[in-house]
Amino acid sequence: MTNTARAHSLPGRAIAVLLGIAAAVATVTPAQAAPNGATTIQAQVDAYHAKHPGGVQVGAADIAYDGGRFVVTIARTSSTALSGADCPSGWYCFYDGINFAYPRGRLSDCGYQDLATWGWRNRTESAAYNLSTGSVTFVDTATYTNLFTVSTTARSNANVGAGRNRADTVYRNC
Repeated sequence: MTNTARAHSLPGRAIAVLLGIAAAVATVTPAQAAPNGATTIQAQVDAYHAKHPGGVQVGAADIAYDGGRFVVTIARTSSTALSGADCPSGWYCFYDGINFAYPRGRLSDCGYQDLATWGWRNRTESAAYNLSTGSVTFVDTATYTNLFTVSTTARSNANVGAGRNRADTVYRNC
């Protein structure tokens, strides 16, 4: 091979190497990791959905189940409040941490709802009510105990105390 032939093949090899590196980088999606080892919201949504199949992702951090009857929001986003109860209008919400820490589940139906249907049994640590009428009582069916209630007169409970992680069902009085 002449020096001229080698000179012409080097740029081609460099381009091939660069394309190979670009392809490898493209396979690392933003859902895999964020800076400092934190997972992205999409990675959290994917992990939750894998653990609790049957829902449809309907927003950046939202998964809807049963045709939208139950919606879980995995993490706060730029469209949610930075802190405190942020239950959307027309829903009652329950949070998987005290002080309204996420994930957040929400329902609006009247009557009894079994939280196990959506993988939320024994997970509620705080709750909020954002409906114009009625109330919702969180119930421990193992002991037939009404644990706590949120309503139009007591809209939120940042720490459900002794009722924490005990609710199996809810009863909404419309």
